[in-house]
Amino acid sequence: MKVLLIGATGATGRHLVAEALAQGHDVTVFVRHPDRITERSDRLHVVTGSLPDDRAALTTALAGQEAVISALGVGNSLKSGGLMTRSLPVVVGAMESQNVRRLIVMSGYGVGATYQDMPVIPRVMIRLFLKDIYADKAASEEAVFKSHLDWTVVYAATLTNGPRTGRYRVGERLSLSGLPKISRADVAAFLLTQLTDRSNVKKGVLIAP
Repeated sequence: MKVLLIGATGATGRHLVAEALAQGHDVTVFVRHPDRITERSDRLHVVTGSLPDDRAALTTALAGQEAVISALGVGNSLKSGGLMTRSLPVVVGAMESQNVRRLIVMSGYGVGATYQDMPVIPRVMIRLFLKDIYADKAASEEAVFKSHLDWTVVYAATLTNGPRTGRYRVGERLSLSGLPKISRADVAAFLLTQLTDRSNVKKGVLIAP
């Protein structure tokens, strides 16, 4: 497929780029710093721009695409700066204007309705350290839920740099305990399955071990 990746230079985004190319997709990345893209392929196209400001560049990147996967985030920062709230509605609007319907968004376990089922440890961590980040994600996702797009929001458990295992569970609600962790490689692989899997359209799903 022809797919646009947003957040491609992040820790999970790098896995997305590599795996998407390995699967034979035609990949466009929308990045602020193109020098951080280390993959090389005739099927890899780089469009320089940043969200939420470079709307014209985003429109250029969306031309001819069949789907968008967003792994956008603030990295290791504990402050959101409102990045997602300012950016995701711009992505949604641009996709609707360009008639690109399939949107897959990576979010975090504990955002929105997923908070109600969290074990104690990650719940405390969010309250102490990640409250701003998670509030920003939750607010931004309202634009996705209200859109006419064929969206899927994937709420990932605590991310690690471990290897791809292919062993994980996915569901709208999962019974978890302790501090559930999953590798970025596994999350990236699952995000790519959603390009052709229609079973989770207009759903939020949790991915965890």
